[in-house]
Amino acid sequence: MMLPKIKSLEPKRKDAILNAALKEFAANGFDDASTNVIAKEAGISKGLMFHYVNSKKDLFLFLYDYCTKMIDEEYLDLMNFDEPDIFEKLRQSYLLQLELIQKYPWIFEFINLSSATKSDEVNRELEKRTHEKVSSCHETLFDTVDESKFREGLDIKKSKQLILWSNVGFTNQILADMRNTKTSELDYDHIIAELDGYLDELRKVFYR
Repeated sequence: MMLPKIKSLEPKRKDAILNAALKEFAANGFDDASTNVIAKEAGISKGLMFHYVNSKKDLFLFLYDYCTKMIDEEYLDLMNFDEPDIFEKLRQSYLLQLELIQKYPWIFEFINLSSATKSDEVNRELEKRTHEKVSSCHETLFDTVDESKFREGLDIKKSKQLILWSNVGFTNQILADMRNTKTSELDYDHIIAELDGYLDELRKVFYR
């Protein structure tokens, strides 16, 4: 649930604070993240930032909850996991992720932070959230696919693993481009065109 003081902000100011915090936490982790950097990146004073959030810990935990909710509602809940074509499913996954990334560029890097912090309180809160989180009912991208499309003689399990590694590599490339490019200058149409090109090549390799 949105923190009340942030909830009252107009969207541009709210997203500026959230994105500044996401970037700093994703880059440096909870312990080494600087609230000075977050405030400066958001274009506000540190005092004003702590008017909206009570502490660095509260901001971090709020972001964790907020990002989890966003990924559930705007990515996982919208995925068609019944799509039988593995490459169509991958494309759909990328398009939904890019929609989120355009709004919150560091959301996936932030949510993947898994190392323990120096704060026992933060660690307990994160552990509690992990235990309370209901096991996802969503199937993974690779559990239900039409294996009849694969070339005869291929080891399907290994082929899926190779496709997964390709998927991870392309994701890492997108994230690297994000780190080196201003969000406003990212060409998402070019990214999608590149994605389609890679998926077409993978189809040639693995499909009949």
